[in-house]
Amino acid sequence: MRIFWNGKTAMNANQEKLDVISNNLANVNTTGYKKLDVNFTDLMSETYNKLGYPTNSEKAFTGTGVKTTEALRTFTQGSLTETSLRTDLAIDGSGFFRMEKPDGTIAYTRSGSLNLDGYGRLTDGRGNLLFLSFKEGYGYDNVQFTSDNLTVNKNGEIAIKRGEEYQIVATIPLYTPVGDSALYSVGESLYQMQEGSQMVMGGDGDILQGYIENSNVDMGEEFTDMIITQRAYQFGAKIVETADEMWAMINDLRR
Repeated sequence: MRIFWNGKTAMNANQEKLDVISNNLANVNTTGYKKLDVNFTDLMSETYNKLGYPTNSEKAFTGTGVKTTEALRTFTQGSLTETSLRTDLAIDGSGFFRMEKPDGTIAYTRSGSLNLDGYGRLTDGRGNLLFLSFKEGYGYDNVQFTSDNLTVNKNGEIAIKRGEEYQIVATIPLYTPVGDSALYSVGESLYQMQEGSQMVMGGDGDILQGYIENSNVDMGEEFTDMIITQRAYQFGAKIVETADEMWAMINDLRR
């Protein structure tokens, strides 16, 4: 029965890999999306060095199959596209924007495709509010941004035009997680902190106004992985098919 089990685990593992690849391809045009990846690892091995097993080596063993590792997200930067929209922001380098969801919870994102709501606040398409560090005396209650007066420099300083001069009223802070697995996805290119993880204010990135960051999915790489994974799935299915034929032969011999 071991050959059935090995073939089954191979098929399951490669199906999970295909699901991840499909998800990456579905989000190839999602602003700020970060690709997922999984690897394979062996299951426990069983030694043949035991009573009733004729072997010529004490090191003889057999595997029990394969499984996928936990899906890991790759946070490499995607390419930047110029949109010339004043509300579009992109991070060139490391760091995340901090967003406040309507329920008050905090999330982080690399997607800077923003809009202005009816109160002149910077929000994403789902109503999540961009966190700003306002200068003393300023706040969302007395500052209303418009598509004409909003200016952001590479340091994240936001200035609005009053009369003939621009006045800095706030800064867009960037945040950097401590560790590669500090964040988990909550959908829509938003991430929240894992329990016990840390996020520090600061980042090495510049903020570019009028740009958005594209997905970091490489379609050529994904299609290549898909072909390899499909072939591996077929090999797993062939193992099960071969095992079935062997058991059919054994059953015929017993008759």
